[in-house]
Amino acid sequence: MTPKNTICLWYDGTALEAATFYAATLPDSTVDAVHHAPGDFPAGKRGDVLTVQFTVMGIPCLGLNGGPMFTHNEAFSFQVATDDQAETDRLWDAIVGNDGEESACGWCKDKWGLSWQITPRVLTEAITHPDAAAAERAFEAMMRMRKIDIAAIEAALKG
Repeated sequence: MTPKNTICLWYDGTALEAATFYAATLPDSTVDAVHHAPGDFPAGKRGDVLTVQFTVMGIPCLGLNGGPMFTHNEAFSFQVATDDQAETDRLWDAIVGNDGEESACGWCKDKWGLSWQITPRVLTEAITHPDAAAAERAFEAMMRMRKIDIAAIEAALKG
């Protein structure tokens, strides 16, 4: 059954490549269906991959090969809550190491321009800590990071 709400992500002919990468990299992620165009369309020809149904960490998505007119930007991102430094490193390194790029504060982009926030649960807890001074220290530490360093966040939290 098709989900009632699906995130539609626009790609320039690379929806299947992206979905395959996500399925191989992220837990609870799959390529669910590939649909070919029944006729020519502005970004392709009959028989080209038009859409790809896939799941990213349990979230239903549709990759649309719509062409180069629209690109991803930071206004949309997937935020992945990680449990430890090993998981943080694995996901960050997979995305950045596959022709992606680093950004600040745990953000990175994959090779298709889609933004990801690789966010350890420890960070979320630290910057929402009831001790305002501790939360501010953790926040300031995060502001100097690209990939999040959990030990540094914990040290900042303790003061």
